[in-house]
Amino acid sequence: MAYFRFCFIIYITFLFTPLSSQTIKSREVKIYINNLKDRPVPDTIPPSISLISPEVEPGGIYDATGDKLVLIGQVHDESLSISLLVNDNTIIPSLKGIFRSEIPLEQNENKISIIALDQYNNLTEYRFTANYNATLANNAKININGEYYALLIANENYLDPNISDLENPPDDAMHFFNVITSEYTFDPQNIVLLNNATRNEIIVELDKFAGKIKPYDNFVLFYAGHGLWDEESNIGYWLPADASTEYKTAWIRNSTIRDYLKEIKAKHILLISDACFGGSIFKTRSVFNNSSYALKMLYELPSRKAMTSGALSEVPDESVFIKYLIERLRNNKNLYMSGQDLFNSLRDAVTNNSRVMPQYGVIMDVGDEGGDFIFLKRSR
Repeated sequence: MAYFRFCFIIYITFLFTPLSSQTIKSREVKIYINNLKDRPVPDTIPPSISLISPEVEPGGIYDATGDKLVLIGQVHDESLSISLLVNDNTIIPSLKGIFRSEIPLEQNENKISIIALDQYNNLTEYRFTANYNATLANNAKININGEYYALLIANENYLDPNISDLENPPDDAMHFFNVITSEYTFDPQNIVLLNNATRNEIIVELDKFAGKIKPYDNFVLFYAGHGLWDEESNIGYWLPADASTEYKTAWIRNSTIRDYLKEIKAKHILLISDACFGGSIFKTRSVFNNSSYALKMLYELPSRKAMTSGALSEVPDESVFIKYLIERLRNNKNLYMSGQDLFNSLRDAVTNNSRVMPQYGVIMDVGDEGGDFIFLKRSR
């Protein structure tokens, strides 16, 4: 009977406890449980390191073609707080984890170390060896049997008064002509220079080159002038000297340029474009080094590459891009220089001294097989 009386008192006490008090207690329990769920769990997963350039696996060996190694990679960690060291030098990645570092190379073996450490002291190491042999790099023998051809287009004066004239394209094209004929194995008779070219003149010359260039030859297409990007149709154009703002009949689409490059059966083609929205020539763009291949392999594999002064942006009339392009070609001391190495040598100088971001990459769907254009120095 005493036991029954005790249980009855407990039941009556619970029954008449205010609802708000019960709710508060229940809410406190939920908050406590949620706090347990939200409490940070120590991270035990180390950061990940992806090396974009050069292409070498951890523990591997990379044969460098120059005395400076450009590292480009990406580091990722859930903690979003990462310390990064490249050969004991602190590197600050971008918000997306992209990092870049230039490492001078000594003769023979160079140990390269990339270390990423997160805030929970989880550590990842990426180590490899870079071999550099100055004698082999500068005197590698490449069997180059073909001729070097070039079409240089420089548009300065436009017939339509609504299209502003430019001042520097003819001078830029002439400087480029001078350096490739004096320093490299371009025969002047294999180069056509068009100033203030109309659409028809450009198309005729492309037709002529398509008819005479052989599969073992090399071809450079240089364009300096106005370019335009149509945002609505997602189409890029070159503007010849007879272009009109009223009709597009004289404009040259990027797809037309690609079609003509597909017809030209050269072993290597390099497009150099110094025009507004020049980067629209790429279907996809890649600015990363492909120099993990030996120079010989780069030459053996057909290539269709483009180098532009900017992406989808305007570029100034006085071209910083052309300035450093000519300077790097003129000051090069190596027997061979790939298009990628040329681009790497001028990229930072252009971005540090202008508001444009130069681009280098594959022109898609015109026959690129992973090689690269090779500039061959004249023997003295």
